[in-house]
Amino acid sequence: MATSAPASTLDVRRLHAVDDAQLQALADVLVDCVEGGASVSFMLPMTRDKALAFWRQVAAGAASGERALLVAEDAHGIVGTVQVILAQPENQPHRADVAKMLVHRRARRQGAGAALMRAAERVALDEGKTLLVLDTADDTAARLYTRLGWQAAGTIPRYALMPQGGECATTYFYRSLTD
Repeated sequence: MATSAPASTLDVRRLHAVDDAQLQALADVLVDCVEGGASVSFMLPMTRDKALAFWRQVAAGAASGERALLVAEDAHGIVGTVQVILAQPENQPHRADVAKMLVHRRARRQGAGAALMRAAERVALDEGKTLLVLDTADDTAARLYTRLGWQAAGTIPRYALMPQGGECATTYFYRSLTD
C-alpha cells in the first residue's frame, strides 16, 4: 500500500490555467472520490472521459475568472482540490459558493481538506467575497467544516443520489468571513 506525505509537505495553490498533466491528475482525484462513494454529482460507472470533460469545463471557468480552482499537492502530485465559484448574481456580489472539495483516498486524514478550505477562504477574501456557502452529503466533511467554523444551515432529505444509487440528504453550510 502506498503511503502519502504528511500534511506539512502539502502545497496548496490556485490554478489560473490547467495543463494536460494537471487535468489527468484532477481526473484521478475525481474518479477515486466517486468510486469511493462520494456524492459529488456523478454516478457510477465513473469514466475517465466523463471526469476529463468535467475538468475541462472547470479549467475554462478558472481561466475566465468565474471560479477559482485550488489544488493540494504532495510529493506525488495533486491529492485534492476545491473550487470557489466567484460568478454570482448581481444582487450577491459579496457571496461565493465552495464546490467539489475532493481529497484522494490515499491522502485523507492528513490535513489536505482543512488546508484546501483555509485556502478557499483566503482566495474568497482576496476576491472581495465575505460570505461562503457549500453543501455536503458526507458526515466526515460536515465535521471538518464545523471544526473550521462553518455553520450548518439545514439538511434537505432525499436531495441527491449516491454514485451507486440510493438517495442521500445534503446539509448546507455557510461561513461569514467578516465575523
